[in-house]
Amino acid sequence: MKTEDLVRTFTEYYEERGHHRIGGSTLLPPPGDPVLFTTSGMHPLTPYLEGRPHPLGRRLVGRQRCLRTTDLEEVGDATHLTVFEMLGTWSLGDYDGPRSLSWGYGLLTEGLGIDPALLHATVHAGDGRTPPDTASVRLWQELGVPVEATEEDNWWSNGPVGPCGPDSEIFLWSGDGPPRSTPTRDERWVEVWNHVTMSHRRLGDGTLVPLPRRNVDTGLGLERLAALLQGEPSVFEADVFEPWVRLLPPLWPLEGHSLRLVCDHLRSAVVVLGDGVRPANTGRGYVLRRLVRRVLTVLWRDDPSRSLGDLPPEPVGHTLARFRQDVPPGEVLRMLLDEERRFRRLLEQGRHVLARPRFRGRLDEEDFRYLHDTHGLPRELVTSLRQE
Repeated sequence: MKTEDLVRTFTEYYEERGHHRIGGSTLLPPPGDPVLFTTSGMHPLTPYLEGRPHPLGRRLVGRQRCLRTTDLEEVGDATHLTVFEMLGTWSLGDYDGPRSLSWGYGLLTEGLGIDPALLHATVHAGDGRTPPDTASVRLWQELGVPVEATEEDNWWSNGPVGPCGPDSEIFLWSGDGPPRSTPTRDERWVEVWNHVTMSHRRLGDGTLVPLPRRNVDTGLGLERLAALLQGEPSVFEADVFEPWVRLLPPLWPLEGHSLRLVCDHLRSAVVVLGDGVRPANTGRGYVLRRLVRRVLTVLWRDDPSRSLGDLPPEPVGHTLARFRQDVPPGEVLRMLLDEERRFRRLLEQGRHVLARPRFRGRLDEEDFRYLHDTHGLPRELVTSLRQE
């Protein structure tokens, strides 16, 4: 199943069940939001999850692009991406968690044709302050899906304050042969869908206050499930990355983790640029700058002559189209090349800094922090420059 077919099947399934389609916002949160980027599908809906009526009603379905810097060091494995899309459904004080799970099971098994024997669920076990999620356990038992109870792993929040509550996560077996063990004991169980019952609001002091109404928020990782449905071993083999993994290796002989990191970070940088962010030394612009520089650090590790100016427009245009961004690919390529030129100038400065007597011996953590914070030199680059 192609990714866009998955989106259409998901959306139509919930529209048939009374959900109104909402348009996803950009990566940029609304003014006044303290976070740099939208990190989940529910993020733009926070006011409605806290009680404000939504103009389209109490049942919603949508698609939202997200960016998470917390997973940056995980990028390069089979499932983590910096920029990704979430499919989501929301009940704003309408139906309960078990109904959401029942519909989710129906979509996965009937709508998408997944073998029920390849599914596993986890639920909240209770933690002293909140009770165990027995309703979800009963639902999974009725459906014949194995269920595992955990404490911390199944309590969801979008930060230190705000809406939160118990969740039930749905996992799909990705290994060869019949499923084994449980999601907490075998990483071949891949989480694909999280159903959260928004029952509380966490205050700044950690206190949990019941929300005036219980809402349900679900989030399904689009690229992750698409890869599994396409029978691919990782998100980088799915159709959303096709032009990247096809065109980059002939251009730059990369493989394994390096190829995945370059594909992810370049694709993510294209989306961030497409949403209007420009490189800077602080805030959103620094996240963008860091992504581009991590790419260049990998590219130049083996060949300093490599340039983003050689990047063909096809993968850039493919990504802009997928994320529904009306920006010419040539403009994005120009901005990437401008950032590369800035970084090359920084490297020349870095070589002069590292030539100082202070940095000729063994470097400690304080040295690395100084070089990064004062001169913008990442650890990998410092190590590479010292080996020249």
